[in-house]
Amino acid sequence: MRIGIPTEIKSDEFRVGLVPGSVRELVAHGHEVIVQAGAGAGIFADDATYAKAGARIAATAEEVFRDADMIVKVKEPQSVEWKRLRPDQILFTYLHLAPDPQQAIGLMQSGVSAIAYETVTDAKGGLPLLAPMSEVAGRLSIEAAAIALRRPAGGRGVLLGGVPGVKPAKVVVLGGGVVGTHAARMAAGLGASVSVIDKSLPRLRQLDELFEGRVVTLDATMETIESEILSADVVIGAVLVAGASAPKLVKREMLKDMKTGAVLVDVSIDQGGCFETSHPTTHAHPTFEVDGIIHYCVANMPGAVPVTSAQALNNATLPFVIKLADKGLAAFDRDPNLAAGLNVKAGRIMHPAVAASLGFDSLDSSRSFRAAAE
Repeated sequence: MRIGIPTEIKSDEFRVGLVPGSVRELVAHGHEVIVQAGAGAGIFADDATYAKAGARIAATAEEVFRDADMIVKVKEPQSVEWKRLRPDQILFTYLHLAPDPQQAIGLMQSGVSAIAYETVTDAKGGLPLLAPMSEVAGRLSIEAAAIALRRPAGGRGVLLGGVPGVKPAKVVVLGGGVVGTHAARMAAGLGASVSVIDKSLPRLRQLDELFEGRVVTLDATMETIESEILSADVVIGAVLVAGASAPKLVKREMLKDMKTGAVLVDVSIDQGGCFETSHPTTHAHPTFEVDGIIHYCVANMPGAVPVTSAQALNNATLPFVIKLADKGLAAFDRDPNLAAGLNVKAGRIMHPAVAASLGFDSLDSSRSFRAAAE
């Protein structure tokens, strides 16, 4: 199979779909890898390094999309990219279609078979291709919060860990999954006062044992969420419903009763965000203020540390890329976990949660949705 790696064009995205080591593995399996010139610049991997790994270097993105049987990316295709896709291709990347109907329409119109990293599962029902970037984003969320809390950035002027004789900042983490766990670990490690709120009591028990009492665990009732965020200096939104839009746990009316200069970090923004006042931001302009509350809503947080995050992502995605390269879409027949990643095929939305979030009554209704869009 011919596998294409275009340069990522989303704002401030420095990751790359395949690192040179992954290219070498695919070439050893008998596949051809086509890498756009400069695609690895963000991780300091030049064209010569990719060529040494066995890749063919293509001058333009158009050449990559034209010649490849499968496109492997990091972020969702932008409008210029989905117009280059075709029915006989496979697209393997993060998609996050639930809050993005325009992209859904574009992929449906292209006829491509689009597989989303974020809905591929494992034998235990986990999300193995989402996990590594969730780990990175969870840790980065605390770094981002610490900077946004500084007074010159518009924040409260509170040091996360405090100092002897002065209280530390209070950090509330909404969601005890991978993002929330790593955010809590970073915040507690810096000396902050940390609470994690989750609706799963078994998960709260696990977190209580993991942190050995250094983090407060709380059941996710409306009363608990409201009381905790009103006293928080930082709120980390780390809620995930696989394939679906994130629930809005913090409403606009709550902001007026929060501490002025408090910081909301919405790691769920790729799925629409879990704060009512969130909208996507970029690394160039990461924050905005609503009712005195600082919002950090960068939609590709791990892109800020591409050397770490590209390698971590490839560690997880490469086995699935190899399966698809070896077997094509027939790989779904032997791997239901990979099949769970199929979001779009032949002009239809294939994932039930994605379909529901886009407003389809059924998967079949995606046909009429496409027709109406055309």
